[in-house]
This record gives sequence, C-alpha cells and structure tokens, in this order.
Amino acid sequence: MIQSELRRRSEIQALARLALDEIGGAADGIGSMHRAIANRIFAGIRAGLGPSVQPVRLLHDALSDAIYTAVASSARLGGALAGQLLDLPTSDNVPPSQTKAGAQVIAIISGLIGDALEMEGSPLAEPMAVRVDGAAIPLDSGALATAFPEASPRIVVFLHGLVETESAWTLGGRPTYGERLETDAGFTALQIRYNSGRHISDNGKSLSGLLDTLTARWPVEIESIALVGHSMGGLIARSACYAAAQDDRPWVQQVRQVVSLGSPHLGAPLEQAVHYVSAALAALPETRAVSGLLRRRSAGIRDLNQGSLVDEDWRDRDPDALRAAACNEVPLLEGVMYFFVSATITRSPRHPLGRLLGDGMVLVPSASGRNRTRMIGFREEDGMHLAPANHFTMLNHESVYEKLLGWLTSATPESAGKPPNPPADSGRHELES
Repeated sequence: MIQSELRRRSEIQALARLALDEIGGAADGIGSMHRAIANRIFAGIRAGLGPSVQPVRLLHDALSDAIYTAVASSARLGGALAGQLLDLPTSDNVPPSQTKAGAQVIAIISGLIGDALEMEGSPLAEPMAVRVDGAAIPLDSGALATAFPEASPRIVVFLHGLVETESAWTLGGRPTYGERLETDAGFTALQIRYNSGRHISDNGKSLSGLLDTLTARWPVEIESIALVGHSMGGLIARSACYAAAQDDRPWVQQVRQVVSLGSPHLGAPLEQAVHYVSAALAALPETRAVSGLLRRRSAGIRDLNQGSLVDEDWRDRDPDALRAAACNEVPLLEGVMYFFVSATITRSPRHPLGRLLGDGMVLVPSASGRNRTRMIGFREEDGMHLAPANHFTMLNHESVYEKLLGWLTSATPESAGKPPNPPADSGRHELES
C-alpha cells in the first residue's frame, strides 16, 4: 500500500511538472516566432522610413521579450513547485498508470517524448512489464503463479502500438483476442505495456530479456510462444526475436508464430512526411520553432521512418539528416511462421485512395513487407487484407480473430516451408517513396 501511494504521488507530480514545463517551452517557441516575424516587418519598415524606426523596434523587442520570458519562467517555476507540493487524490490511491485513463495519458506522452523521459529518469518512463488489470506483475515464480493460476504451456504475447496501452485491444468494449484465445483454445494471454518512445531496438532487447526471465519462471513448462503485435508492436516482436537469436536466448526456441497487424515493416508515410517537413521549416527563422517542436519527436517515432529494428540503423547518426540512412534488413527466424494483416479504408486495395492512404497510417506494401525494392520474406498466402477498415480496426475485429485463431491453432512451422529468398541486394535498403 505504501509503495502504491508513493508511486501515485510521483506520477501525479511528474505529470504536473511536465505539463508546466511544456507550457514554458511553448512560450519560448512562440516568442522566437514573434521575434523572427517582427524582425522581418521592421526590416521592411526601416527600408522605407530609415533609422527613425529603431527606437520603436527596441521598445517592442524589450517588451515582447520580457513578456515571453516571464510566461516561460513562471511556468517552469510552477513545474518545479508542483514537483514538490502537488498531491491530487485518485480513487483508492491507485497510481494513474494503473487506471485506464491515466495509463492512456502517460502512453501518449511516452510515445511522443518517452526516450527523453527515460534519460531524465522520470517516473513516467516505466519499464516494460506484463500487466494484469493495469498493474505490473513481478517476474518471480510466486507472483506469476498468483497472477496466472491457470497458466497454460502455450502462451500468446500481445504488444500494443505507438501511444497505446494494453487497453487498446478492448476496442469497442468487446472481449479481447487474448481473452477469446484463452477460452477457445486454451492459451494464456500476456499483455505487455512498454514505453513506445524508446528505440524499437531497445524495446526489442527489453522484450527478449523479459521473456527470457518469464519463461524460466513460468508455473508450467512452456510448449509454444506466439507473438502478436499491432503496428509498432509487430516491429518490436521481430526485433526481439532477432535479438534473442543473436544472444542465443532459450525462449526464442519456443516461438512458433509471429503475427503483425498493420505494422509498418517498410516504414510509415506520416513519419516520412514529418521528417522532410521539419527540415523545410528549419530553413526559415519564422518557422524554426515549429521545426524544433517536430524534431522533438521520440526515437520510437523516428524508427518508423523505415521500420528500423536494430541499433545500427540509428547509432552515431544524425536523426535529422534529410536523407534517411539505409535500413538493415533483419532476417526471419527459420521454423517460425510469420503472418500479417493489412487494411485499406477503401473496399479495394487497388482503389487510388486506398493505395495513397492505406489504413490511414500504414500502406499495404509496408504492412505486407513487400514493395519494388524490399522484401521482408512474408509469404503472400500467410497474409490477410481487411477492408474497408482503418489502422485501429485490426485491434478487435471478428474476421481478424477468426484468422488469428486459425493461425495459432492449425498452422505449423512445417506447413510454412522456407520463406522466399529476398532480393540479391537486400542487405540494406532505402525506403521506397
């Protein structure tokens, strides 16, 4: 109880501190835009009226700078005080991270700046964990046996996407895929929550370590593991499998299926657009503050540019370089079946709007891991297309569940055969536009 109360206080204080710090940062950004616009206007006036305008400009600059500085300083001071004084009540003294609404707020913040929060040691940057009813489950034998009294030798691990939590799988208020798989097929479903602002490769290594510990302490001997990821979660699943294979982790030998639902294996167009827009906005002093705001986006979001799964894709590289670095192709594991679901907002994936927008977040070639220059290795017959549907429809849809149930209960590695050979020059690739 004491630990829960301390956690509750630290999370509330961190949220208040962050909110006021962001207000201070916004004031700084607006102030810099104001100054840049004013400089351009006064330069034009001076060209027409001469140096007589200079006293007016000096007075304007002094007043505007004082106002913006006061707002920013007051907000930051308020943030510092909030970190010491604020104590808002929540029901039953439950930390915000263990409530559905509070967890979602933290997930959005983490998705946007979670890497920075982790570097600062913020209590909002929670480590990856298995969650049951919002609470993190310790990875010791007793806690696992208590949390999963009917533990199955077959487990299915669910990984949410960017700015999501495990609650995302409850879309529409319907039973989740995990709940249905437990009832219909005897699986035990594990819901993972993670900081989606971290690099995908960092989360992949964290997942590998988590599963290594969990499988060693699971109440019964494990026969099979399936990984199911929505959006970014599918990339983390692939990254974890690769990291585990490289480190010879025992758990990866039990993996039988990896399923990705709307995952941007070849990159996400929105992140690609922001990458170029932020560079263009940086060219003008009037919009440099907006560029700075866009460039604050997290490492996890930046990794979606090309679907980067390993450290080599980002280490010692300028994240704002106009031309993104080549992406290392990560091989699929032999003996593991890989399945995918793509979607379009149009009934036909060939419709021009469907080709342009995909599911609203991810295009069909990226979700299926195949375009003119890159081929992840998924077999076309191991995929499903959902239409009309958006990016989030895949989180809880009857047709997707029926397919998932079949994939996890009927498919065997032997039926998959070997994945198709990638193109001869597939070591590293730039993302196709």
